[in-house]
Amino acid sequence: MSRIGKKPIAIPAGVEVKIDGNVVEVKGNNGTLKQSFRPEMKIEVENGEIIVSRPDDTKEMKSLHGLTRTLVSNMVTGVSTGFTKELEINGVGYKVVKEGTKLVMNLGYSHQVIVPERDGVTFDVPALNKIVVKGADKQRVGQIAAEIREKRPPEPYKGKGIKYVGETIIRKEGKAGKGKK
Repeated sequence: MSRIGKKPIAIPAGVEVKIDGNVVEVKGNNGTLKQSFRPEMKIEVENGEIIVSRPDDTKEMKSLHGLTRTLVSNMVTGVSTGFTKELEINGVGYKVVKEGTKLVMNLGYSHQVIVPERDGVTFDVPALNKIVVKGADKQRVGQIAAEIREKRPPEPYKGKGIKYVGETIIRKEGKAGKGKK
């Protein structure tokens, strides 16, 4: 049996779960998330916990069991506490400022790079070189953080660019000088 799939999901206080067939809707203080799952997976609420079960032990059903349980767990965590991704900007003259609901970034281009907030995801700029992406949907938070990082990925020689906090950039050695005396 799937080790992840058989674990029940505790429903925290202030979170409401509605299950209509294979559609799960979770409401909390961070918003509402709704997602439909495969009809083979059985999702039930019992004694303040969500339980996911599968019909048989085929390889596909075992895989879907763990996946479904993890997605429902992420929905519950998202509406109760939320998810964050932190990005760091390195480089001389590189900086980020929040203007209204937009990120305005100077990344060494001839123009400013502007990224608007969208899909229930918000930005926070605690310093000129830090961006915090927050939201209830884990997938959207990760996708938008990846899109921001894509604007100027870190380069391997000096490490300039946008990287995740805690990400290690494998540095390369520069060209060796030829015949210097």
